[in-house]
Amino acid sequence: MKFHWKVLLWMLAGAVAGMAMQLTLEAPAWTGASWTKTEAGIVLTKTAGPTKKIAGGTEIVAVVTGRGSAEEQKLSLEKEGELKSILAEADNGEVLWLETSDSELLPVALAMDPDSARSQWLAPFDFAADIFMSLLKMLIVPIILTSIITGVTSVGQMADLRRMGIKTALYYVATSLLAILLGQLLVNLIRPGDGATLGLQILDSESLAPEASFIDVLKRMIPENIFASLGSNGAMLQVIFFALLFGFFVTQAPTPHRERITQFFESAFEVMLKMAQGVLSLLPYGVFALMVRVVAKTGFVAFEPLLLYMGTVALALVLHSCVVLPLILKLVGGISPISWFKAVSPALMTAFSTSSSSMTLPVTLETVEKRGKVSNKVTSFTLPLGATINMDGTALYECIGVIFLAQYYAASTPEFVLTLGMQGMIVLMALLASIGAAGIPSAGLVMMLTILAALGLPLEGAALLLAVDRPLDMLRTVVNVWSDSCAAAVIARTEGEIGPTLTGESE
Repeated sequence: MKFHWKVLLWMLAGAVAGMAMQLTLEAPAWTGASWTKTEAGIVLTKTAGPTKKIAGGTEIVAVVTGRGSAEEQKLSLEKEGELKSILAEADNGEVLWLETSDSELLPVALAMDPDSARSQWLAPFDFAADIFMSLLKMLIVPIILTSIITGVTSVGQMADLRRMGIKTALYYVATSLLAILLGQLLVNLIRPGDGATLGLQILDSESLAPEASFIDVLKRMIPENIFASLGSNGAMLQVIFFALLFGFFVTQAPTPHRERITQFFESAFEVMLKMAQGVLSLLPYGVFALMVRVVAKTGFVAFEPLLLYMGTVALALVLHSCVVLPLILKLVGGISPISWFKAVSPALMTAFSTSSSSMTLPVTLETVEKRGKVSNKVTSFTLPLGATINMDGTALYECIGVIFLAQYYAASTPEFVLTLGMQGMIVLMALLASIGAAGIPSAGLVMMLTILAALGLPLEGAALLLAVDRPLDMLRTVVNVWSDSCAAAVIARTEGEIGPTLTGESE
């Protein structure tokens, strides 16, 4: 059986197993808190899980359910058992609002009880998924460093490097901008934020908020200590900047140093690819464990108020990946989109299950070069860059998410008006923020805070989207990786390369 079909079958098996757990194994809603009785109500004495950000000792007098809807009701708490009865009727992902003695509302998005039967059955799958993700993370920095240095040195002359760099940059900016404009068009046509009834889960903005402006992203590109940057998967822009600079100056070094350094990094890159092949032999089983975990843990209640928003994002992602990018492949590169999709399908399935373009990078390099027949010179230059700065799906998602929130606030707050000028700022900032977004799960949600801050909208508004971020993150990561692979194919074709897949022939 071909490898990509094996991956697909294990992915489907994981989804079925996760759904079976979702339907057959009990997983009561859980707050993670301990309570004691007082005269006024109950006091939160110990916090964990969903309530870990709420201070212990907080006095709770009521629970507000159905907040913001016609079914909203306030249930007073005179004893601990009343809260337990409310939890017994709640579902995972549902947001309960705890009203304190001073009338402050504290939202808690309920989680799955770690002592439940489903959680116990999930434990081995969690372990396997964590091991597989760690193996992929282990490869990120060394592969990016060695591949970019090898790619830059293999390009050769400065004119060749400049030519390929300009082509790559133009492609990445153009496709990201097309994705953002498509998202802007759809969110304004469908208007999912108008009349939306949603409960807010307050974010810990200190842990999630990015730097104040895009200028700070540019500043962070230059590493103060490259060895510290190499020790962090969150410093990819710094690693890429150093690798590009180092690779360029290797080409300027005199003989024999140029040849020695070039051969060293070429050898290191080959060794890293061999390591990647070893890890990727576990891909079907890693994908299986990841899918079981995601499907079994995902509740359905949280999706209901955001179905129209989810549909808007999903429609935009489908149109961009199935219409815009295939047209670029065909018209610019003269490449069969169907043949190219078949060639890179293992990378797309890995992107879907890991929600990380960086962790998918070893698979993307392997499939584009081996199955897509694109030269190492092109793949080692374009793909590591794309995994960090080319985020079509993320840019599209940020634009739709921010405009959705702006529509929501405009409908509920008469003072706030979403103008065309503000939408233009959203488009520009979504493009810039997507370049600075890390290739890690939910990075797009984090970068969205930058745009909300620039518009003067509450940062906690991004929490509206937390409940449904995981499935959308999986989809937009597929689009990110698909766009990266299309970039490699188009640039290879413009560089005069002709391989079986590039000409549309079957593998």
